[in-house]
Amino acid sequence: MPTSARGLTSVLIAVALAVSLPGHAAEAQTGPNPYRLVEGLQAGGGPGRIGEAWAKLPAGRAMGSPGGLHVDVDGEHIWAIVRCGNDGTPRGSQTYCNDSDLDPILRFDPAGNVTTMFGGGRFDWPHGLHVDRDGNLWITEAGGSDRAPGAAGLDGRPIGHQVFKFSPRGDLLMTLGEAGVSGSDAYHFTAPSDVITAPNGDIFVVDGHNATGNNRIVKYSRDGTFIKAFGETGYGPGQLRGPHAIAMDSSGRLFVADRQNQRIVIFDQDGNYLTRWTQFGMPSDIWIDDADRIYVADSESDMNENTGWEKGIRVGDVRTGWVDFFILDPSDNPPITAGGSGAESLTVDRNGNIFAGEPRPQRLLKYVRIR
Repeated sequence: MPTSARGLTSVLIAVALAVSLPGHAAEAQTGPNPYRLVEGLQAGGGPGRIGEAWAKLPAGRAMGSPGGLHVDVDGEHIWAIVRCGNDGTPRGSQTYCNDSDLDPILRFDPAGNVTTMFGGGRFDWPHGLHVDRDGNLWITEAGGSDRAPGAAGLDGRPIGHQVFKFSPRGDLLMTLGEAGVSGSDAYHFTAPSDVITAPNGDIFVVDGHNATGNNRIVKYSRDGTFIKAFGETGYGPGQLRGPHAIAMDSSGRLFVADRQNQRIVIFDQDGNYLTRWTQFGMPSDIWIDDADRIYVADSESDMNENTGWEKGIRVGDVRTGWVDFFILDPSDNPPITAGGSGAESLTVDRNGNIFAGEPRPQRLLKYVRIR
């Protein structure tokens, strides 16, 4: 074969390999979408839209901005943070709870009806939600005095920068952090985004919501005793900028949504850096099911952030890193995120239905798999 022909062949092979690798953007952008919204089989609000919204709040209560979501231990009911609302905040903006007596922690049955509510007056900006193996709820409070100077609950006490453990009835079982006081030592946080527990009860807190925050993971024993912190601000291996969520696979690896670095960073439970993935876009939340399927919500990619990517939900396999499906965001791709849409939280029930919270459009969506 002539040299020029061999060179052309090498280029074609390289291109073919690139588009087949799991990290390639094209594969993550154009995969099939076997999911549809239960409230309509046509995107947008046009005449082809059918059905009604899945989530049904009590009479007189408007939907606020959803925060964290987590399927309950029965595999069917859904726990959700709904950040109050009923204050006239227009869609395209976040709602808050510091001046509201509405309960932001809600449990929905499979039909979308609320069966349990609690937490009124306790929170400013509840963010991450985790249900442990005993059915207890862990909630991170990412708001407080740094967001709104002097922010306090309805009883006048300071709120913010804490992690709470509740029983399913809403009884407070444990508190980490000091109310309204940010910090970076063993027992203070700065706007913690998320929390997860390991099978042995160890607690992992994602400490930091913004790129200027603590940008670390803090590990505690099951009784709340500090063990270690790992991660730091930066762009390099094992460094973080604006970590937003955390998930765990069947082998115990920790998957951190390193949102401002536009990647997922994977650690072991001792804090050792393992690798990073960029094929899932600019992740806001991660869910890993019992079969090690990974679901990643990208609420930020647009013409300004993560240029060339689109918002949506990517579904893949944690064993290979391959992105199998891409659910394009149903609203405003590709314009800007500010005032736009995008799922920032998600969970999956035992039937494979995906539930997604979009804080700026103030809606909670359900996707069903149709093929």
